[in-house]
Amino acid sequence: MSNDIPEHHDVIVIGGGGAGMFCAFTAANRGKRVLLLEHNDQVGKKIGISGGGRCNFTNIHATAANYLSGNPDFCKSALARYSPWDFISLVEKHGIPYHEKKLGQQFCDESSRRIISMLESECRDAGARILCGCRVEDVVKNDRFEVITSRGCFTSAAVVVATGGLSFAKLGATDIGHRIARKFGIGVSSLRPGLVPLTFRPREQSFFEPLAGVSLPVRVSHGGKSFEEAMLFTHRGVSGPAILQISSFWKGGDPLSFDLLPDRVESENFASSIRGGSTALQILSKAWPRRFAEAWCQRNAPDKPLARCTRQETEALTRALHGWEACFEGTEGYPKAEVTLGGVETGELSSKTMESRKVTGLYFIGEVVDVTGWLGGYNFQWAWASAHACGTAV
Repeated sequence: MSNDIPEHHDVIVIGGGGAGMFCAFTAANRGKRVLLLEHNDQVGKKIGISGGGRCNFTNIHATAANYLSGNPDFCKSALARYSPWDFISLVEKHGIPYHEKKLGQQFCDESSRRIISMLESECRDAGARILCGCRVEDVVKNDRFEVITSRGCFTSAAVVVATGGLSFAKLGATDIGHRIARKFGIGVSSLRPGLVPLTFRPREQSFFEPLAGVSLPVRVSHGGKSFEEAMLFTHRGVSGPAILQISSFWKGGDPLSFDLLPDRVESENFASSIRGGSTALQILSKAWPRRFAEAWCQRNAPDKPLARCTRQETEALTRALHGWEACFEGTEGYPKAEVTLGGVETGELSSKTMESRKVTGLYFIGEVVDVTGWLGGYNFQWAWASAHACGTAV
């Protein structure tokens, strides 16, 4: 390629993650000449680590209610036009074995590499060209778009920004997508880590640190949202599905409320044991890991048989079990966050095509947009749906 005569395409997609690859082959299947630019040495790196290496590629229960956004209705159009079952059909077409783990989450039986290979294969069959090791340095628009990169200048009639968010910088995440938006006068909402572990306050170190590695089921609530899944204690605070879910709704400094006996049977067993001769520790050690039972009861439960407790003591204990409040210092930030909350403001985009309302031919899809899903395959479904909306229109 000569730098004097830039290589021209109908569409340039910036970002070789799930949304970028999906959009590239969708547009190419419509006869568009598509170039996908990826600054890493290979595409799909974040897909590779997702779902513990098994890629939780969608969730069959995905609706707009499972997403956070400045405009909760924005994602409805794209999600309605490309459903989880549509993506599952693509997975089945490629003969990839999968299973439902829980709560509608779909996982590969084998490696997440199968999903990456599937997307690459679709790009190849459609004629979309993938160029890795190509860092985008600037995007300019005159009569056409000029994309200036570390490997020369390319021109196109349309540019799709599919660069993701700020999480997992070690996998190459950057703010290039947000910078492109701002350069063209497109609003970007405030950004913060989402689906991220929380850190304990220094004064709580003596309680939390000895519990590292302990996991137990909880129902955690905050701001009208509630999630019932596992909580995992770490050396720095708490993680696990329940914590990651609530972290996207958590405002720093506010306490979280935990039901530590969310299982109805265990809760009823405890209630019926109050009149017996056992202590709270003896009863709760059967429901919880021993380390947690000892630490929690030392702080919250009387050290005597429950039958000898006053009514006020047993009521206080019951309230604590079903509404234990804990405060946290902050989050572990983007290095441990699975997603970025916020992004290109939805009011700046068409919900049907993902095209900028200000700049004709400029599109934004996937995580770079202010649409963030819950944990459990929802963010991948937004990637596929927004890419489909864009790829069929660009």
